[in-house]
Amino acid sequence: MEPELIRKAIGGDAQAFGQLIEMHYDFIHATAWKWTRSRADAEDIAQDVCVRLASAIRSFRGEGRFRTWLYALVLNAVRDLARKAVRERRKTEEWSQDPAMHADETQEDDMQEIWTAVQTLSPKQRDAVMLVYSEGFDHSEAAEILGCSEPTVSWHLHEARKRLKIILGREVA
Repeated sequence: MEPELIRKAIGGDAQAFGQLIEMHYDFIHATAWKWTRSRADAEDIAQDVCVRLASAIRSFRGEGRFRTWLYALVLNAVRDLARKAVRERRKTEEWSQDPAMHADETQEDDMQEIWTAVQTLSPKQRDAVMLVYSEGFDHSEAAEILGCSEPTVSWHLHEARKRLKIILGREVA
């Protein structure tokens, strides 16, 4: 059923496109929320992705899974929002002044501290960490989403661990 909807949506069928959006909206929103941890940002991204999808669907070639392709589209929207947020954040304060960087030593606070530190990594390292450790993708799937090779994903993860060790002052699993 989904392949037929995709084919029709690519051909300009508005009803098929609407059904496709309906089928995947929760996935789009949940993915955006996982990356932003903000309900408002997730809603903005989900709306943006739905709008982008109207023209982007024509570029779907069916070579991979639609959901993987859609995930990459959501990730691009997340990155766009993140770049905008960085520009705004630079105007007001640096990451080092963020109180979340000084979390207590409880397990929950440790995880928050790690994820906060992950947000300070380079975009490629951060994306690799999020895809593999937060989303559970294997290196091959992460490579497909990021548009790079598996060894590149592995290298980004290795470099991220080294950087997190410096940022946090301890080894990160």
